[in-house]
Amino acid sequence: MRVSGRISAAIEVLTEIADRHRPASEALKDWGKAHRFAGSSDRHAIGTLVYDALRKRNSLSHRMGSSTARALAIGVAGTIWHCPVKDLAAWAAEAHGFGALSDAELGALAAPALPAPAWIAGDYPEWLDPEFTAVFGDQAAAEGAALSERAPIDVRVNALKSSPAVVLAALKKYGAVPGPLSPLAVRIAAPGHETRNANVEAEPGHGMGWYEVQDAASQAAALLAGARTGETVADICAGAGGKTLALAATMENGGRLIAHDSDRFRLRPIFERITRAGAANIEVIAAEHGGQLDARAGGFDCVLIDAPCSGSGAWRRKPDAKWRLTDRQLQQRLKDQAQVLDKAARLVKPGGRMVYITCSVLNPENQGQIAAFLARTPGFAIIPYAEQWARVIGTPAPQSADRRTDTLLLTPRQHNADGFFVAVIRRGF
Repeated sequence: MRVSGRISAAIEVLTEIADRHRPASEALKDWGKAHRFAGSSDRHAIGTLVYDALRKRNSLSHRMGSSTARALAIGVAGTIWHCPVKDLAAWAAEAHGFGALSDAELGALAAPALPAPAWIAGDYPEWLDPEFTAVFGDQAAAEGAALSERAPIDVRVNALKSSPAVVLAALKKYGAVPGPLSPLAVRIAAPGHETRNANVEAEPGHGMGWYEVQDAASQAAALLAGARTGETVADICAGAGGKTLALAATMENGGRLIAHDSDRFRLRPIFERITRAGAANIEVIAAEHGGQLDARAGGFDCVLIDAPCSGSGAWRRKPDAKWRLTDRQLQQRLKDQAQVLDKAARLVKPGGRMVYITCSVLNPENQGQIAAFLARTPGFAIIPYAEQWARVIGTPAPQSADRRTDTLLLTPRQHNADGFFVAVIRRGF
């Protein structure tokens, strides 16, 4: 496909997303099925253009003076991909192009970016501006902008089967380097719009269980659990098992590790992943058998809560999710989080610990949730994250993005990783 055709296709997909409120991944998949002549490089370019438009929807709309799919696609090509205006004008006029550029479009592309409120410059929903400002103050726009960039690919080295040196060598062709935060992180830089994504899950090393795809912040969060050989540990929101597998590795396949999730569809992939990783100490409790956890109340040294959340810390990877998020959904997540915290509190033994994790940067889901839990639950106290970091990771602890010393907030801008919140809470004897 010519560039003009790719831009036209992106406009078509963006229109589908806006008009039918569809997830971007589904709209792109259906477009590909209906246009099988498009090659893999075409589909990559179209997908990257669509996701870039969604990442920066507010700032692009502000600059172009319009929020239409056409304005967004042209804005990406001209301001993010830095295509010369004369080339854009020529592509637009081609037989299968997207139509001649108007004077307003030409002017918007040529003009410098205009000053804008934080929620526009930071490309996050306006209704969340009070929350961003509460956490980040005058840096809200900068933090939002960092959440609107393309994300790298991080993998976690599976210490049960491999080592960082082996994985770095295996992924050398992709430019792999050691990642941040976690000593087991290996990173591949985010691709450009003309470079296809590194398909690390198609490599032999992945099939042999040497590594799993997992952001460096998520890896650090799992390490902060401090799970040790011989302990009894529960991951009660296990999902597909990413953090469960990380816990199994830090436990060196010793002790007992329970994985459970109330959603059987999210839990289903864990079985293949356990086998591939060589994790021998994991017991999976099916979604419908959650009562088996309750029967073991007070018996766990550590309970990991990878809580359901807004996903605001992962907007680099799922940019359309930030525009679909509603206050009603957020309020439901807050209720879910409170319930799972209370459940974990019943499971952990005296002297044991709970590790509460979200991939969110929003205070109500993070510090606000923890403060409410501590207020209603006597006998629990926070372990300052820097103490826990030094104890279980052994490197200098990063500064929390919100400057707190009790809990840890990681962000792309300050830590070069996804947005994650971690609170380690000890139950008294």
